Amino acid sequence: MTKLDQFESTFRAAAKETYTRTPLKIDRVLVATDLEPVDAARLTEAARRFLVAIDRPETVWEPLAGSAFDSVQALLEQVEAHKPDLIVTYRHLHSNAWHWPYSLGEHLDVLTQATATPILVLPHPDAGRGLPHSVQDTNVVMAITDHLVGDARLVDAALGFTAAGGTCWLSHVERAADFERYIDVISKIPMIDTETAAETINAQLLKEPHDYIRSCRAAIEAAGLNVSIEEIVVMGRRIEEYTRLIEAHEVDLLVMHAKDEDQLAMHGLAYPLAVELRQIPLLML
Repeated sequence: MTKLDQFESTFRAAAKETYTRTPLKIDRVLVATDLEPVDAARLTEAARRFLVAIDRPETVWEPLAGSAFDSVQALLEQVEAHKPDLIVTYRHLHSNAWHWPYSLGEHLDVLTQATATPILVLPHPDAGRGLPHSVQDTNVVMAITDHLVGDARLVDAALGFTAAGGTCWLSHVERAADFERYIDVISKIPMIDTETAAETINAQLLKEPHDYIRSCRAAIEAAGLNVSIEEIVVMGRRIEEYTRLIEAHEVDLLVMHAKDEDQLAMHGLAYPLAVELRQIPLLML
């Protein structure tokens, strides 16, 4: 390695992306159900109590009964007509497939990709899979991603939904299988010391999200927010890791991205997590 290469590497390692906060503001919430109007209104009130962190006197909460739409297209038209800042609904809307844990249902599958509006997904009201603390409050919120650095939108959303005095977990889980595959390739290149490469790459992969979370904590303290920031930065198997973390920390709400710029289908990390993690609400951006 030349001295110029060494200088460039040192310079790039020292350059750190920092978090700049944009406060979350939600003026209109649409609660989409397949219920009768009375039950839809009741669910809307329950959602409002659950999401007290985003509720303000001027926030408009609009229940949408099942009779208001009879197809995915009709639901999209309702969303366009109401123009909400947040959609609240549940898995397997207008479907009996909640009996099987294999999908989110066609309405939700399309909705997450066809609209830019964030969607808060509740456990299905008849499925009985929610944890005892589900849909009670948002005292513990966890943002989950495989690339936290620079993701201010994810952090803003997680903070915005965390109740005053609550805890916001910022998590970054590097996929162990990918890391192991790259190290296996490196082990076949004679001029690279495999052990050193494994140690230094692992350290750098985890250092960057640690540094970003430090900048998040500094910005939040400067803003005087009454929210505690905790972090999880690990190498592991994501679904297993997040399932363990949800149970260990009694997480009330998971926040994740649902869209992928490079494809029509849901974000590669989001879909298996959304299908598997059925016990608590999810906020899908």
